[in-house]
Amino acid sequence: MYIDLLIKIKNAQGAGKTVLKTPATKMDKAVADVLAARGFIKKVELKGKSYKKYLEIDLDSERKIGGLKLLSKPSVRKYSGYRELKKVKGGFGTMILTTPKGIMTIDGAKREKVGGQLLFEIW
Repeated sequence: MYIDLLIKIKNAQGAGKTVLKTPATKMDKAVADVLAARGFIKKVELKGKSYKKYLEIDLDSERKIGGLKLLSKPSVRKYSGYRELKKVKGGFGTMILTTPKGIMTIDGAKREKVGGQLLFEIW
């Protein structure tokens, strides 16, 4: 699940690793793509055979994840419309949410005018 991926990335960056390999799911790939677009990681590649796919993530040593706040959990899910979305840490962070149009940041959700399930905040 994406929660494990986020914790693995944060711990690997804290330990000074440059590459992280983790089992792949579609949601993990989508979350990693959004993190790469926002500059928290360098790049993401999907590798392996069909039954043993894994993500190879190149970590950025300059920009590390400073903090992480999980908003929705499997037991308690939070939803919001695009009008109620607020900036994170005064614009220094971003919020990731899943919408009918895919996983995106609050900027993309406001641009597309869609709301959805709030996943996490990252800064």
